Amino acid sequence: MLASQTRWEVASCPLEQARQLQRELGLTSLVAKVLTARGWDAEQARQLLDIDKQTFYDPYRMDGMAEAVERIKDAVRNNDKIRVYGDYDCDGITSTVIMYKTLSQLGATVDYYVPNRFSEGYGLNKAAIDKAKAEGVRLLITVDTGITGREEVAYAMAQGIDVIVTDHHQPPPELPQSLAVINPKKAGCPYPFKDLSGAGIALKVAQALLDDTPQAFLDIAALGTIADLVPLRDENRLIAYHGLNVLNRTRHVGLQVLIEKAGLGEVSINEQHVGFVLGPRLNSCGRLASAETAVQLFLTDDRAQASALVQNIEALNAERQRLVEQIVQEAVDMIEGEYPRVKPKALVVAQEGWHEGVLGIVASKLVERYYRPAVVLTIDSNSGMAKGSARSIDGFDIYQALFSCREWLPHFGGHRQACGLSLAVEHLPYIRTRLDQLAEQWLTEEDLQPATRVDISCPVSELTVEAIEQLRKLAPFGEGNPKPVILVEELDIKDLRQVGAAGQHLKCLFQQEDIPLEAIGFGWGEVVHHICPAAKVSLVGEPAINEWNGERKPQILIADLQVRERQYFDWRSKNRLAEQINLLPADKTVAVCYFREAQPEGPLEGVLHISIGQDGQVGQPDLLDRSDAVVLYDLPRTRQQLHRLCRQLKDVGRIYMMFRHDDSHFFSTLPTREHFKWYYAFLRQKGPFDLQAWGPELARRKGWTMDALQFMTEVFLELQFATIKEGKIHLVPSPGKKDLTESACYRKRQEEIQLEQLLVYSPYQELIRYLSHHIDGHEANLDRGKEEKVYGF
Repeated sequence: MLASQTRWEVASCPLEQARQLQRELGLTSLVAKVLTARGWDAEQARQLLDIDKQTFYDPYRMDGMAEAVERIKDAVRNNDKIRVYGDYDCDGITSTVIMYKTLSQLGATVDYYVPNRFSEGYGLNKAAIDKAKAEGVRLLITVDTGITGREEVAYAMAQGIDVIVTDHHQPPPELPQSLAVINPKKAGCPYPFKDLSGAGIALKVAQALLDDTPQAFLDIAALGTIADLVPLRDENRLIAYHGLNVLNRTRHVGLQVLIEKAGLGEVSINEQHVGFVLGPRLNSCGRLASAETAVQLFLTDDRAQASALVQNIEALNAERQRLVEQIVQEAVDMIEGEYPRVKPKALVVAQEGWHEGVLGIVASKLVERYYRPAVVLTIDSNSGMAKGSARSIDGFDIYQALFSCREWLPHFGGHRQACGLSLAVEHLPYIRTRLDQLAEQWLTEEDLQPATRVDISCPVSELTVEAIEQLRKLAPFGEGNPKPVILVEELDIKDLRQVGAAGQHLKCLFQQEDIPLEAIGFGWGEVVHHICPAAKVSLVGEPAINEWNGERKPQILIADLQVRERQYFDWRSKNRLAEQINLLPADKTVAVCYFREAQPEGPLEGVLHISIGQDGQVGQPDLLDRSDAVVLYDLPRTRQQLHRLCRQLKDVGRIYMMFRHDDSHFFSTLPTREHFKWYYAFLRQKGPFDLQAWGPELARRKGWTMDALQFMTEVFLELQFATIKEGKIHLVPSPGKKDLTESACYRKRQEEIQLEQLLVYSPYQELIRYLSHHIDGHEANLDRGKEEKVYGF
């Protein structure tokens, strides 16, 4: 067996609905099943697949848009100073840029302001409003923020500054009393799509102000939309789709330089490049320094200035990566040191000196590693306060959990899976205890195993190039529209090998009903040691097309895999047990079974040693019950000894067949009847024979071994065909006729040789059938067990 690393949650797919969708839209079976499993009807699927035919919604359907546009145009006419008030993450940066560029295009007197994460924190603040008042600002437009700033908005309005709030975050029960609030999530807003990002809402304001969708800003809007992890459905998907097309030919000089420096100059940029390459670089500015650098990058038309700004961004991003790696390692050391065996169901770690700007990333890394809620805090010894981030898993609403701790939290906010918080250091033990208690109540053991959501299970026959090309039409993928993940079950292995400079990746060729399927597992190289050639492999992953030398083939990018049945590993050619043991998973309990007195070379740490008696009795049966894997180290003495052990291995998931033996101890073949007949005639002709003196010469001339010669002599003596007098062999004058098998010595050696031939020399598949027959009771259908009848003289 090989357990999957995650729980596989396969969506339900009504097959008749899938067939109907397939017929109606002319889809492949694979795509129709995926769409059906995701709950798409024919009309929704048609829009999904024909994205080029979709148009953006009318921005004036958003409540407050008309009032906002009127006030902005009035400010432009009257030359009122406008300030765009943004946020320091990628969505806030891109929102600021879109709004600023739109107002500049209209000829407005406009500037922007992005608060500092560390000195000002998130959202509007009175000091920034005072600054705006002092600098003559008449209209303040928030982007990606402001919806919770009721008090600050009132303060600005009282100072004679009109405020327009544009935000996509969840509105509170009482909205700010601004001139206009543009947020599709607010109660009563008729806008048909509620999940726009901050950049998306800024784009809608631009669309209204410019009387058209501003194509030149779509690449910027796509960056904010994808990086902010909003659902890539409906209008968000439209923004991402068209925005990525514009991004690949962007005219923004700063973006051009950033793309080149990130190593994406020669590739077709997709949503993954935005989410994992460009977005993190832009976010690093606000995390470690000032988001001003990123805003300037979007606004400059000077390539030299853009290069200098990108150089700064690259340095910040490298520092971000270093800090994350360092803090994650320190947090892991802290967790492992305090909880070496059983981890609490909720993790809370805090330390002085950790950089506040990366704690959200660190918390996410801890959730990824331990798959349980994690709170990561930095301690300010001067103020006695701890501040940081929390991240969670399905089944544990971290916002509700922190709400239950509100008596100790002067500040906290967020949603089900992510929050920010601050508290007095003295209250840390209370938070840690309360969160662990809630985790014990809310989370089951199954909840603590990561889940892989699988769209459908399908046969290899449905994984065609045509089907995978149709699946690509569902892109861009992201939150709310993830890449399709499929399950393919019970695959035969044709080839399995490690690839990559360090063998860190897994290259596979499978087969199902004579149809081949290629697969690649990045970072899965080590698993090659844990899958036997006879295994039936089930895997989940993303369908892809492998293009090589002009040939295009379906391929699976492995996300997880498993082997459901017991596995048999052939170690008969391996000489060093310790080296093989070191390749086994550290979390598995391994037992080494010894049929004889032999002991392995060198120390074996963490391994159970079990002696098997000659009658097959297990010396310590409780050790066997605890074992996930069993190594059959040496050759059993008898079949009975092996069979009795086999009956106790039903619950063992892996059998490692070593059957180590001393080549000089056994015959490679059993002497035949003709050998016995010739030797008997030789003794009768030569008379008394001195075996010690002349045996080696006889063996050499006949091509026998001395062991064979001594064995035949022992059989003659036991059957009373001969006697030994004064060291010489004498034949008995008139022996009775006896069967060779009447000799206990012959029978013992016959069984040893048959066992050796079976366990050491039989083909791998034949040996598996034999062992599984005696472990599970299935029919083995082996020829090896048949004994040859050889008669005496």
